[in-house]
Amino acid sequence: MQVDVQPSNATARDAAMAELAATFGAERIVTGKDIRNRHGTDESYHPTVAPDAVFFARSTEEVSQAVTICAKHKWPVIPFGVGTSLEGGVAALRGGLSVDVSEMNKILAVNADDLDVRVQAGVTRKQLNEYLRDTGLMFPIDPGADASIGGMCATRASGTNAVRYGTMRDNVLSLTVVMADGRVVKTARRAKKSAAGYDLTRLFVGSEGTLGVITEIQLKVYGIPEAISSAVVQFDDLESAVSTCVLTIQSGVPVARMELLDDSQMGACIAYSKLEGYTARPTLFFEFHGSETGVVEQAETVQGIAAEFGGTDFKWATKAEDRNKLWEARHNAFYAALALRPGAKGWPTDVCVPISRLAECITETKKDLAETGLLAPLVGHVGDGNFHLVYVIDPESQEEMRLAKEHSDRMVLRALSMDGTCTGEHGVGYGKMEFLAAELPEAIPVMRAVKQALDPDNIMNPGKLFRMN
Repeated sequence: MQVDVQPSNATARDAAMAELAATFGAERIVTGKDIRNRHGTDESYHPTVAPDAVFFARSTEEVSQAVTICAKHKWPVIPFGVGTSLEGGVAALRGGLSVDVSEMNKILAVNADDLDVRVQAGVTRKQLNEYLRDTGLMFPIDPGADASIGGMCATRASGTNAVRYGTMRDNVLSLTVVMADGRVVKTARRAKKSAAGYDLTRLFVGSEGTLGVITEIQLKVYGIPEAISSAVVQFDDLESAVSTCVLTIQSGVPVARMELLDDSQMGACIAYSKLEGYTARPTLFFEFHGSETGVVEQAETVQGIAAEFGGTDFKWATKAEDRNKLWEARHNAFYAALALRPGAKGWPTDVCVPISRLAECITETKKDLAETGLLAPLVGHVGDGNFHLVYVIDPESQEEMRLAKEHSDRMVLRALSMDGTCTGEHGVGYGKMEFLAAELPEAIPVMRAVKQALDPDNIMNPGKLFRMN
């Protein structure tokens, strides 16, 4: 893929770095090559594009100071959490300062009676849930990677629990954001709902760092369910597995998780995670939350639905260690896929369609994939109509890269033709800019107008989401 990289203005860079060093101390403005490369790299196939320098911020006030200096010199700012994004969102396409919020990792308040918490942007989801465990509360959004909460907001992340608990869009009550000129803005109060003014919280959730730096987040949390049970069921064909998902949702079963693995991905997980008692067939993983009797009723209903479509070997997992093993295997699916071809790289991509079109979209995508000869296991948060492919390819092979890109492009266009979206949860970054333009052509000028109003010098993560001209 051709990457549009433009170095930052040397005069602006040198002036900004000198003022940052004077403000925070030269040792706080890190310019070592390895650190810079790490901050220009995410978990995707996209090439590393390093920033000019990295600043490890420790507070909202420090972020505000740093951004104010960068704005003065019109020098780019790229927010950075832990670098688990998948569409090049952290690449410093115009050079600039990477503002790393990983040291802003304090849990500021837990309001158990109101079921909300306030955290700094560098807190990770696992850290938050470990902290909440003794309170009987949990934060359910689970994108797989141990992402930072700030990054999850910026990319509008979701994951395996979204079918019941929604995405980050549904679980953020308020944000503290450092704007492109250094001002600090709080987008809302703690009330569970509000009709007061523009919904600025939702504007910044999913903005991918192009409008400001998220520094604090007020989140919804939930009571840990009385009972949790997992189940696995296998099918002879992918269409039957998808049909089971669709009917489960249409039947109103309140499943917490419903994950699809195709035969290739299931085989990879069996080998990588040492899962016993399963075969390499299309497989559904379920998790049920609720009361003891409610969980049993949900599982029995799903078992009956699966049986209608030929689902066999319905296995229960009620012990925590058994459930954890299953979901660890699911979360390690990316690494399991890579293990199918040692030395290869993974190119993950995703789309999302209305659930009524899911079976058609997956079937056509798999048929198309078979004709390319590529290895690309499929997993899906199918309760939401969202599925992923991981192309396991040799990035040095121009032919494999071409085939993967062409297949991915066709998959995205197929999803758009079904009134779906080019990305259910990976985000746009710069990897899917052209498809965002195809998906929402009338909305792009409005997005540009918002960007121009809030970031007139285009210093906030430039080169992402859409082109400014």
